[in-house]
Parts: sequence; structure tokens; C-alpha cells
Amino acid sequence: MSEVRKGSCLCGGIKYTVTGEIRDVTACHCTQCRKQTGHYFAASAGRNEQFEIVDEDGLLKWYRASDFAARGFCSNCGSVLFWKRENDDYMSFLVGSLDGPTNLKLSRHIFTEDKGDYYEIEDSAPQFKQY
Repeated sequence: MSEVRKGSCLCGGIKYTVTGEIRDVTACHCTQCRKQTGHYFAASAGRNEQFEIVDEDGLLKWYRASDFAARGFCSNCGSVLFWKRENDDYMSFLVGSLDGPTNLKLSRHIFTEDKGDYYEIEDSAPQFKQY
């Protein structure tokens, strides 16, 4: 049976389910991710068809952060939930928005040359200066 993971924003106005196999966690240290979240962005990803998003009040908003991707967030509580590359078959989601245990592992750090000067990356996951 496929694994089902559920998540939501802080206020609960946006809920989502992702079903099936997903990628292990990537920590992105780029400037945009740090500015949006206040630290680095820890995300997994699944195919678009694996997601069911429930947003009865129309709270999910998309901020076009670059010419190739948008960031999905709750317009009520401000929770950052998704990152989506234009015309891609996959969508990333912040693993901190998942409910309960994730059974995921940190697999890599990307954009490490942009990381904040107030912390060090001290785990054994591979590090990449760019994507």
C-alpha cells in the first residue's frame, strides 16, 4: 500500500495529502529560500498527480519568485507550503508542514555558497554550491 502523508498550514486553512513515493529531503540555502522562510528551506517533492490540496476558502496564493518558479503560501497565516517550477511534473513541499512522523531523511544541501553566515552545515549529507 502506498504511503499517505498529510500536511497543512499553521492555521489549517490549507490541507494537503501526498500519496506514494516521494523524494528524501533537500535543504536549500539559496537567498530566496532563506528570505521566505527565515532560515533554509527543507523540502521533499512528489509528482503533481500525487497531491490533493484542499483550500475551501481560497487561501493558497502563489508568488512568482523568478521567471521559472512560484512559491505557494497561505494568505491567512503566512505558512510557506510549496515550490513549483513552471511546466514541471513535480512539486516540492516543505517537510515541516507535514503532520506526524515523516519517515524521511535529509539527503543533500544545495546552494551552500549562499548560506547564512550565522550557521554551519555540520551533518554528513552531501553539499552542493549550486543546484
